[in-house]
Amino acid sequence: MLTRIDHIGIACFDLDRTVEFYRATYGFEVYHSEVNEEQGVREAMLRINGTDDGGASYLQLLEPTREDSAVGKWLAKNGEGVHHIAFGTADVDGDAEAVRGKGVRVLYDEPRTGSMGSRITFLHPKDCHGVLTELVTSAPPSADPSSAEH
Repeated sequence: MLTRIDHIGIACFDLDRTVEFYRATYGFEVYHSEVNEEQGVREAMLRINGTDDGGASYLQLLEPTREDSAVGKWLAKNGEGVHHIAFGTADVDGDAEAVRGKGVRVLYDEPRTGSMGSRITFLHPKDCHGVLTELVTSAPPSADPSSAEH
């Protein structure tokens, strides 16, 4: 069962400049940053608020590290802006199967590793009224908080 909006992904050409805009304009700070080589992006997660299920909601800023990445191709076609919406779930596998059973195309056969060690999959935008939709199961909290990359 989907429990929250986990994040809204925003594609950008210059991650540092975009982070500075959100910091200066809204006071949002970077909670986590990483490079995801598999997806070809450099990203920053800006934590917006906590949620009732113990998770949080974020803005995910995405800068492609290569032109042939999904985000790189999307930016070339559409320019900067909202790339996708992600819903949090305790069971990405089960929820992906449930929506697949309702005729929605799931883009990955098996969930992949996403931000902050999460497990993710995407739903085809043509089956979701034009919205690229991500399902996210957050990684369990680390026993050592100092090991998190912030």
